Amino acid sequence: MSMADVSIVVLIALFAATALPRFNLGLAALPAAFLVGLAADRTADDVTAFFPGDFFVLIVGVTALFAVAQINGTLDWLLDGMLRLVGGRALLVVLVPFLIGAVLTAIGTLPAAATAIVAPLALGLAARYGIPLFIAAVLGITGVISGLLSPLAVYGTSARQLGDKLGIGLPDSAPVSFFFGGVLAGLAVSAGCLAVGFRTVAMPRGRVAPTTPDGLHAALAPTGTGPAAGEKVGRAPSSGISRVLTLACLLAVVVLSVGFDVNIGYLGLTAAVVQQLVLGLEPNDIVSRIPWNVVLLIGGLLTYIGLMQDLGAFTRISDLLRVEGAPMLSLLVLCYIAGVTSFAASSITVFATMMPLVPAVVAEGVSPVGAVLSVALASVLVDVNPLGITGGLLLGAAEPEDRPRLFRQLLTCGLVSVVVAPALAWGAFGWW
Repeated sequence: MSMADVSIVVLIALFAATALPRFNLGLAALPAAFLVGLAADRTADDVTAFFPGDFFVLIVGVTALFAVAQINGTLDWLLDGMLRLVGGRALLVVLVPFLIGAVLTAIGTLPAAATAIVAPLALGLAARYGIPLFIAAVLGITGVISGLLSPLAVYGTSARQLGDKLGIGLPDSAPVSFFFGGVLAGLAVSAGCLAVGFRTVAMPRGRVAPTTPDGLHAALAPTGTGPAAGEKVGRAPSSGISRVLTLACLLAVVVLSVGFDVNIGYLGLTAAVVQQLVLGLEPNDIVSRIPWNVVLLIGGLLTYIGLMQDLGAFTRISDLLRVEGAPMLSLLVLCYIAGVTSFAASSITVFATMMPLVPAVVAEGVSPVGAVLSVALASVLVDVNPLGITGGLLLGAAEPEDRPRLFRQLLTCGLVSVVVAPALAWGAFGWW
């Protein structure tokens, strides 16, 4: 058995062990990477090089930024304003995260940055209005995915540029087709999610009222910092000055990250420190709201996955999926390879890697637009899982006691999407 096969077996064992009491996947992932690395003649420094430092900065920076907004009540104030616009209608309330995510990515916001903004809003709405956290999370992520193929977004521009470079023969209308296909796929997933929610009586109906007077803060406060009866621990008095400063910082982070491609993690940390000093906030109140257990969990898993990639595990998985067949069947295989690989790797990297394989199926008669669109959607529709930055941001925005359950739900959804999403993307869009 090769070390690539060993790494796959160990990963399966790690996930299976989560069913055991007192087993922590975050604590186990780094030692597993170290031991498998030693068996594969990789030094500790080699293994440490796979640790996602960019993820660490992103999660810490964004959660610190939103921690300040939570402490001074600005996020509650923003939510109140949005909910006044939708009039408390349950269906419109749950669609707010979807719409925000779609607009952000459609205008060019990177998926991680858009998710960082949407996650606390989506879960805050869920906590306040009794909406299942999982449904709110999926709708928020689906909104982010829906805008990814716009002509201004990273996937949309990459698809057109790579298509032209590879000589696939995309028509001039391709960018519009890509965008429409992405929005249609997002709406379909959201409709299915809402149908399940309403069918299981999990979703509120009609007009809804807050289940708590301070739902967002309660949803995002870490263990041990929740308010006792009649008091709010760790919150500064809300004032016009603090709101103006927080909104200015949030706007600056969005503008600089979207318009000038500045790292949103470092921007978030900078904005959080500025506000902490100006408003005189207690630093420990901010630090305690950073989800260190999520950082350990996702950081450890991504370190192990980086080692697996170095050992050729995902190439091995792709080889097992590759079959000979007709052009459309070949496209289906490409979709599954993209979906399986994207589950544990960067979707845009996977998409860019898969694109050189598309000209061959196009040459055999598959539609250029359909081939690119189906591979792109197969790559991104599996992002509803807790093993990447998207899932880490969602888990970080959830209440600590809700994180284990949300992790299992997102993992289950991600595993199901690996099986279902590539086939749906191929069947719905492969013929375009």
